[in-house]
Amino acid sequence: MASTTADTASALDRSRERTGSRSTPLLAADLRARVRQIQIRTHRLVNTSLSGGYRSTFRGSGLEFSEVRAYQPGDDVRRIDWNVTARSGDPYVKTYAEERELTIQFVVDASLSMDFGSRLRTKRETAAQFCALMSFVALRHQDRVGLTMFGAKPGLHLPAKKSGSHVLRVVREVIAAQPEAGGSALGEVLETVARVSRRRCVLFLVSDFQAQTTPSAGEKAWSQRLRELSQRHDVIAVRVTDPFELELPKAGLVELVEGETGRTVEVDTRSKSVRDSWRERAALNRAEITQLLARSGADILDLDTSKDLGEPILSFFDRRAKRHGGA
Repeated sequence: MASTTADTASALDRSRERTGSRSTPLLAADLRARVRQIQIRTHRLVNTSLSGGYRSTFRGSGLEFSEVRAYQPGDDVRRIDWNVTARSGDPYVKTYAEERELTIQFVVDASLSMDFGSRLRTKRETAAQFCALMSFVALRHQDRVGLTMFGAKPGLHLPAKKSGSHVLRVVREVIAAQPEAGGSALGEVLETVARVSRRRCVLFLVSDFQAQTTPSAGEKAWSQRLRELSQRHDVIAVRVTDPFELELPKAGLVELVEGETGRTVEVDTRSKSVRDSWRERAALNRAEITQLLARSGADILDLDTSKDLGEPILSFFDRRAKRHGGA
């Protein structure tokens, strides 16, 4: 079988032309067109089932303290205020009211690995479409939306606001951010987010979780930072994956370029042992990240660059509703 290296390179070039290579900044007109395309793609979901799922999943769990009152039979014992109970000698419970306004905070990975895509979209475009979906739904419910980008270092930070123009800027910034080599400083950006996010928020951490840097001396691991954030905020890890990363196609001799380092390697995808080894290593890495995220207390939402985003988001809403005692 002839080598398919040249064909693969050509296919990658076509993919860059289709998705828009970010080696140079996008022109303003191109950027506006890309944002408009995302608005059109997400419009139906935003105005139908996604809006209802968002409200039942997040609005119901966004509570703020109201008052303390005497315990009544049937009250949830988990809401007993033990300090007041100890002082008074009688049981008292805390009561809560639904927050009038939620804060949705996106923390989005802009490292080079997020610019990869072998199918329908790149991982970055998938991240942008997800942020658009959640932002437009949040806007419908009068909730505020903020954004923090990161690559090798923490990047752009947009304080949470609620306006149509602000939501469109959030989507534009995710698409247009210049990709950064050198891995992703996830631990550092989570520390920054913890410092600036004083009010409780719903935090979506959007990343492929592939380009993590080793913590320097004195720096906490990103999973520990995430655990600390989860104690104060509702944290959802949105893991974006391309099918190529999980399983090699049988495509002959292929030259691959490691996005973060530029290192090239020739892989013979005709070999079953090569494909099996790739699949096994990917599964091990994925299981390790899943375990770290679960131990941190974050929920996990998996998105695939080759599939529609509506079904996994709605399934995620449904799982959370059931776990929290919903229908």
